[in-house]
Amino acid sequence: MNLVTPKQRKEWLDRAEDYADYFIQRTKYVLPHAARLCLVSTFIEDGIRMWMQWGDQRDYIMKSWNVGWFLGTLFVITNLFGQLVPCGMILLRKKTDLACGILVFIITFQTLGYQTLWSFRNFLKSCSLVGGLLLLMVENRKEARSLFAGVPTMHSNAPKNYMQLAGRMLLVIMFLTIVRYELSFTSIIQNLIGGVCMLLVAVGFKTKLSALSLVVYLTFVNFYSNAFWLVPNHRALHDFLKYDFFQTMSVIGGLLYVVALGPGGVSLDARKKEW
Repeated sequence: MNLVTPKQRKEWLDRAEDYADYFIQRTKYVLPHAARLCLVSTFIEDGIRMWMQWGDQRDYIMKSWNVGWFLGTLFVITNLFGQLVPCGMILLRKKTDLACGILVFIITFQTLGYQTLWSFRNFLKSCSLVGGLLLLMVENRKEARSLFAGVPTMHSNAPKNYMQLAGRMLLVIMFLTIVRYELSFTSIIQNLIGGVCMLLVAVGFKTKLSALSLVVYLTFVNFYSNAFWLVPNHRALHDFLKYDFFQTMSVIGGLLYVVALGPGGVSLDARKKEW
């Protein structure tokens, strides 16, 4: 016996979208700033860690790659300034595209330097960070002018629209790193809800509501699973959880950009307006 009719489901969904739109409207001046800060938080934390653990990071590279003091130090300096300087540029809105390009280079540089290329989990997280940076670059791009006033032209804005599509699809890959492989009722429900929201964000359907739902879900999971402040500083787990925490915060920042910017022209939401 079906206790919930399709009409009731539609009413609940419409009500949820109304709440999401109300939230976006009330926070429209704050949301982009919060998204930007969350997005670069992992780079800021890692840049500070390079300074605080200068000797350890240098020695690790020297031992891993069998290189001398100069190259080990150069690696740390590159990561230190290559993260903190672009983050400052992004927060000040100065040459954002250049800053994002430097951070993408740093992501690749660290992947090679720490030899995590074949780590599936780290690879997915790196893809998510790149997706967030793409969305940050989209924010800087103005809509191309249409031939007719007030009439948007999808093809004239194609680069921006496809950047949003790529950013969304890369961003939601993060969810695959927190899938719980347990046959418990709670795990199945969490995976189902998160998976549906991830798919909806990727294809751009009910995008803002789905992205906002993922923000709430990831924030809860992040504070519950990566509570590094509960682990003593001297334990290796502290640094691991801290790194994971801020990487997830960056993905949350990317999702906040999806909430603020919408799905773009290459999405089912945009196609609905044409149907």
